[in-house]
Amino acid sequence: MHRMYALARGAVATMMLAAGTASAQATKAQAELASAMKGANHVALAAAIETASASGKPISARYEYEDGHLQLTVFVEKAGAFSEVFVDHTTGKVAKIDKITSGDDMKEAKGENKAMAKARSSIASAVAKVLAANPGYTAVDVSPVVEGKQIVAEVTLMKNGQFKGASEPIG
Repeated sequence: MHRMYALARGAVATMMLAAGTASAQATKAQAELASAMKGANHVALAAAIETASASGKPISARYEYEDGHLQLTVFVEKAGAFSEVFVDHTTGKVAKIDKITSGDDMKEAKGENKAMAKARSSIASAVAKVLAANPGYTAVDVSPVVEGKQIVAEVTLMKNGQFKGASEPIG
């Protein structure tokens, strides 16, 4: 299946890559994740978004390598509350759901939800469009971002251990 990875939400990843020291850290994180994912079976990011939608409205999703383990998470909003849905990256089933109540995750979820409130299409549709425009790539991260007056989904793509970003208007 698809090989997947994400460093950080779209705008944060872009900023990290632009900064010298942060770029070195991002490159190390990318290399670690690409290595961990090489040859392994993974579900598509879009499949995880679909699975997580049973728990609320998906507002972002990503693969990450943390504490020696590959994780696939989707932030969702439901009735004003936020949760992080952990999807088993090999089966595509929900492994656990954690409520987001504070900290950086809450700040991030609120910002993403604010952007999604203005969106006219979903992050899943944005991922599909970006993948169609980038044959051979796998989506590994997606998050909504306000760019001027426009809402876009920032998507991180991976192919053969190489990463690139793409944007798709959703609002």
